[in-house]
This record gives sequence, C-alpha cells and structure tokens, in this order.
Amino acid sequence: MGGVPCISGTRIPVTTVVAMTADGMTTAQVLNEFPQLREDDVREALGFAAAAVDGHELPLRAAQ
Repeated sequence: MGGVPCISGTRIPVTTVVAMTADGMTTAQVLNEFPQLREDDVREALGFAAAAVDGHELPLRAAQ
C-alpha cells in the first residue's frame, strides 16, 4: 500500500478505520463493513493514530 500503515494481515489502511470511527461508526459497524477485522484491530488502529499524533500540536476547530 505504498507505505500507508495498514491493519496487520490486511490491506485496510489504519486511516480508513480511524475515519469511520471519527464519523460516528461504532466498532460493530466497522466490523460489519470489514468482517476480516477483529475488535482488537479497531482498538489498535485507534491507538496507533493516537501515538502518531502524541506530542504534536493539532489545530482544533471552534465548536459551531
């Protein structure tokens, strides 16, 4: 996948799982879309994303 971080053993990008969660999908809904994943895969994707931004200042949008 050209160096894009993927869920181990799949070609599913971590960003896809994180974005689905950020859009409000539950873990069960993500697993329904990608039945080859396990609940742990979703948790690990979120943990990977959190670690990737740890220590970085991120711009936050104002509440609307």
